[in-house]
Parts: sequence; structure tokens; C-alpha cells
Amino acid sequence: MSTRSDHPHHADIPPTHTVKPMDAPPLTEGSTTAQLKGDIDSGRTGDKNAVFDPGLSPLGTDDEAGGTSPTPEQVDQARHQESSVRWKNRAEKDSYAHQNSHKALYAYVGFIGLVLVLFVGAFSIL
Repeated sequence: MSTRSDHPHHADIPPTHTVKPMDAPPLTEGSTTAQLKGDIDSGRTGDKNAVFDPGLSPLGTDDEAGGTSPTPEQVDQARHQESSVRWKNRAEKDSYAHQNSHKALYAYVGFIGLVLVLFVGAFSIL
């Protein structure tokens, strides 16, 4: 018996292009939030892998629904800051939220090493 998930070309199921790499949209003046989302999906901003990321609502939909859509100039500024300014001066490709993650990893490994030394010392006394 065949189910819908067994047949990838079933007419009721739209194709998903999430595994295909995306090209970054060109940096132009008068940008849209869709272009900013394209920058993120293409990997230009360094936040994620360069593949399409489907979302329930497109970037900027909440702003538009609230009556405060960003101006093209604001989106231009966001695209500029997320792409070129962010990586100026050979900065690491980690986002702001992940820039200290290496320190936490080293602290964790050090803690595990300390616990190991204490266990070895405690058992060697016995």
C-alpha cells in the first residue's frame, strides 16, 4: 500500500526546496525585507547554512501587520550592517550570540579535567 509520503511527486504535496543552496540577492538601494531574508538564507550574514528556510510568515510580516513596516532605507541599512560591516576587520563568522561560545567550551573542558584530577587523587589515596 502506498502512502502520500512514499510518493515524492504527489499532486497534493508542494515541492520543498530546502536542500538547494541559495544565491544571495544583489545589494541594491531600496531593499525589501524579502531581500534581507534572502541574505540570511544564502548565508551572507553568517547566521545559518546557505539553504532556503521556509517560515510560517515572511520576515517583516509582523511589522507590516502592526502598521510599522520598515522603510527601504532601514532595510538597506540592516542589509549593509549584516553583510559588510559585520565582517569588517576580519571578524569571526560567529554571530553576536555565539561569540563567547569558545570560552564556555574551554571552561567546561577545564571543569571536567579538574573533576577527573580530583577523582584520580581521591582514589589513589585509598
